Amino acid sequence: MSDQQNLFAALRAAFPADLDAVAIETADGPGAPLRYTWRDLERATAMIANLLVSLELPAGGEHPPRIAVQTEKSVEALLLYLAVLRAGYVYLPLNTAYQQGEIEYFLGNAEPSVVVCSGKNFGWVSKIAFQAGTKHVFTLNDDRTGSLLERAAWQSDVHEPARCAAGDLAAILYTSGTTGRSKGAMLTHGNLLSNALTLKDYWGWTEGDVLLHVLPIFHVHGLFVASHGALLNGSKMIWFAKFDPRAVVERLPEATVFMGVPTLYVRLLGEPGFGREACRSMRLFIAGSAPLLIDTFDEFRTRTGHTILERYGMSETIMLTSNPYRAEDGERRGGTVGRPLPGVGLRVSDDQGRPCPSGEIGGIEVRGPNVFIGYWRMPEKTREEFTADGWFKTGDVGKVDADGVVTIVGRSKDLIITGGYNVYPAEVEGYLNEMDGVAESAVIGVPHPDFGEGVVAVVVPRAGARPEPAALVGALKTKIANFKVPKQLFVVDTLPRNAMGKVQKNLLREQHKGLFGA
Repeated sequence: MSDQQNLFAALRAAFPADLDAVAIETADGPGAPLRYTWRDLERATAMIANLLVSLELPAGGEHPPRIAVQTEKSVEALLLYLAVLRAGYVYLPLNTAYQQGEIEYFLGNAEPSVVVCSGKNFGWVSKIAFQAGTKHVFTLNDDRTGSLLERAAWQSDVHEPARCAAGDLAAILYTSGTTGRSKGAMLTHGNLLSNALTLKDYWGWTEGDVLLHVLPIFHVHGLFVASHGALLNGSKMIWFAKFDPRAVVERLPEATVFMGVPTLYVRLLGEPGFGREACRSMRLFIAGSAPLLIDTFDEFRTRTGHTILERYGMSETIMLTSNPYRAEDGERRGGTVGRPLPGVGLRVSDDQGRPCPSGEIGGIEVRGPNVFIGYWRMPEKTREEFTADGWFKTGDVGKVDADGVVTIVGRSKDLIITGGYNVYPAEVEGYLNEMDGVAESAVIGVPHPDFGEGVVAVVVPRAGARPEPAALVGALKTKIANFKVPKQLFVVDTLPRNAMGKVQKNLLREQHKGLFGA
């Protein structure tokens, strides 16, 4: 392999010979259907890359300039991501639900040279960005408007991809910590490319595949796993900006590959027209980002004749394990995440760091070319999260059976996964505890029939105060992403504690487990 490991260059090399074939077709949104050819992707990414290069951005230490992006899902947003890679800069995606307090932290911590946001948010985002030292703020909307595209239109549509080594930083993904503020996981061109190449083979991507793309593109699943898969295979994408189960069922006969979080599968099963006929051309359904209930797994197989392939990954590692695609590699087992992918090492260790015997539960540790290089500007945290012999401690708890099949049984700490999104209680508790009248709080996840888990907060008031639940929830909505906001909030006199004074969240979860009728 040459020293040129720029991920964009590898994706570009996989474009089909016929550059005038359709690469992406929009299924919803303004002007749909819009059709983008492979030549459009080549030219547009070159123009945006040339715009970024023309800004003469400062290098900012040992890593290239960062480009922070908080926009609605659109094909142009994907083109921006590819253009950042092409220019050799670092892409920093931000969830569209993030509010002011979160954006202040991310921009202050990452110090991006460029921020791209939705036009409707330009006022408040640009103010934060300029205060953080960002020199350039552009807008990008989901209807192909915005200052980014206006400026890029004047640029040349020819651009030589920047030369990048495998170890060069390509993206920073902020992943909330179980204590304190979010951590920026640093992923290299080599991390992303090695994982994409492994999945292309392992999941049997083949000529003629069509991906139905319904996921957001601000996290690993939609941006890396889904998009890289289609691009690296030269496959067309049918592009949904928003998930609409009825519209998805209508377009499924044109597709062969679908990736979703468990919530999306539940909603598909809620559609009367969803069944074997709608799935007649499908090759593969993949689920991840949260545990898939065995009832959903079984009902899906009965209704469609397809067995969902579950896999396991995280922001710091991209994909780690997968149930098999090919029948000769074994069956897909509901409730498991399969075996480690080729090239990935996975082991389970006890609290003392000793290896657990087959079938015993412990902490999952991993290593491989896909594992990130550390947390942005957090060298001590990075050291804490790796073992002395170089394995990354995922924070997940699981077991490996005699066949090498991995089952995730829980999470160290109290991570909540709701609708495929991670919510870390400590972050929500931090905002609640700062509010007037609140002495302390505990945030938990309890079973939810649609989202997997629903966020619930239990608040103890200060002496003499009686905060209103609705007011606290309303205040939270202005500070944090909506998926983190508790669906229910209770004000109580005390929280249950053990002899050491630690809040017993297990008792709170037990108390509220039937809250959403799950």
